[in-house]
Amino acid sequence: MRSPAQSRRLMAETVAETERLALRTWDPADRAEYARHLNTSAVTRHLGGVQSDEELAAAFDRLERYQREHGHTFWVVERKSDGAVLGFCGLKVADVLGSPVDGEIEIGWRLREDAWGQGYAKEAAEAALDWAWANLGVERVVAFTIPINTESRRLMERLGMVRRPDLDFAHPAFASGHPLSQHVTYVAERPRR
Repeated sequence: MRSPAQSRRLMAETVAETERLALRTWDPADRAEYARHLNTSAVTRHLGGVQSDEELAAAFDRLERYQREHGHTFWVVERKSDGAVLGFCGLKVADVLGSPVDGEIEIGWRLREDAWGQGYAKEAAEAALDWAWANLGVERVVAFTIPINTESRRLMERLGMVRRPDLDFAHPAFASGHPLSQHVTYVAERPRR
């Protein structure tokens, strides 16, 4: 008999693997895990807070749309040892209208609280960057966050991304002066061989 995680993997496509993780496409069964583990006050504290059911549904729909339209998205991060959905990590086309990163390939991640501090985010992000270099004809990948999100900024630096103040921007989803408005940007350049 298959576990729910094994059954879910039959319907989703694995796009990248590491020693401990599988990055895969989303399945409708993932909606409940997304809501339960990624919509907490701690996980969303730098993202605008806990979302309503309608906002969650719209976010999930966007993730699926990115995969359909571009062939990549912020994929599910699944732990291979037990099939647990740890969060997401992947690539999408940045859609921050009027910003210097609009239209760039963006890497992003979000992990559930009990997965923090175990190296999963770095492992998943490295796999996503490797996928980008192998599958996308881009010369760089961007990441951005608010200045006080030191955890994500440290990960960007551990990934070898370089801080680019010339690409910083005020996010149009937030009013000027809002604590979540100002964003700092980091860039990973395509490795030269």
